[in-house]
Amino acid sequence: MSILIDENTRVLIQTYSGSKTMGGEAAFHMQQMLEYGTQVVGVVNAGKGGETAEGVPVFNTVSEAAGETSANAAANFVPAPFAADTIVEAADAGLDLVICITEHIPVLDMVNVKHYLDGSETRLIGPNCPGVISPGKCKIGIMPAAIHKEGNIGIISRSGTLTYEAVSQLSAVGLGQSSCVGIGGDPVIGTTFTDCMKLFKEDSGTDAVVMIGEIGGSAEEEAAEYIQESFPKPVVSFIAGQTAPPGRRMGHAGAIISGGHGTADEKMAALETAGIHVCKSPAEIGQSMASALSA
Repeated sequence: MSILIDENTRVLIQTYSGSKTMGGEAAFHMQQMLEYGTQVVGVVNAGKGGETAEGVPVFNTVSEAAGETSANAAANFVPAPFAADTIVEAADAGLDLVICITEHIPVLDMVNVKHYLDGSETRLIGPNCPGVISPGKCKIGIMPAAIHKEGNIGIISRSGTLTYEAVSQLSAVGLGQSSCVGIGGDPVIGTTFTDCMKLFKEDSGTDAVVMIGEIGGSAEEEAAEYIQESFPKPVVSFIAGQTAPPGRRMGHAGAIISGGHGTADEKMAALETAGIHVCKSPAEIGQSMASALSA
């Protein structure tokens, strides 16, 4: 089993590329998705409707594309100044899922998007995220497919590169993945750790979860509270930024310690209190999960 996406997911690529049919990044990753077997059924690029890209039809609007293709998900590669509007466009077209890869979207834009989606059936993953993969079924985003293998471990992460490290660690000890979700590292995102934990709780194909957090914000502490109260499956966690000084942003816009809150020590303590095994190093993730499953 899996969460969010599977072999039946029908995907649109949202892009904007000036005079070209598709921008280079969107075109490259669409090709990777197609090679993986993802059903990419359309591209949305205003003003390019009627053209094709890699044999995939191009449409001017999401509503037109969804109506023609029965798409239910989108991968958003639209540049930051226009990305928020295109997320809203996808929601207005009734898509179930939008995965926004775009980084550097203004925080105020995302505040408005999040408020808009509160009354919508559309789920947003990201922005500034690597996407979602359910190994052997579907890949939406920029995750390298080759390192993943089918299995029963869920992964939720604020960090793209640490997601790949966790996958590599798990695969090395013979543990495949049910779904891997990069939720994004920006201060305002669509889907949180807790949201994903609720989905993994209901997924019979997920036996345990790896949660990779970062300094900044309170999402990890909120997830720890939910896990302690309501999540029956083993959880292994790692918090990035353990040596970061207060007030300095580390990598992601959301990874900043402010006012003495959001430190790695605070997050790790909350997770340990909830009964979660917290790794001191990302190199411990695979073996820690193997130990948790055999306990």
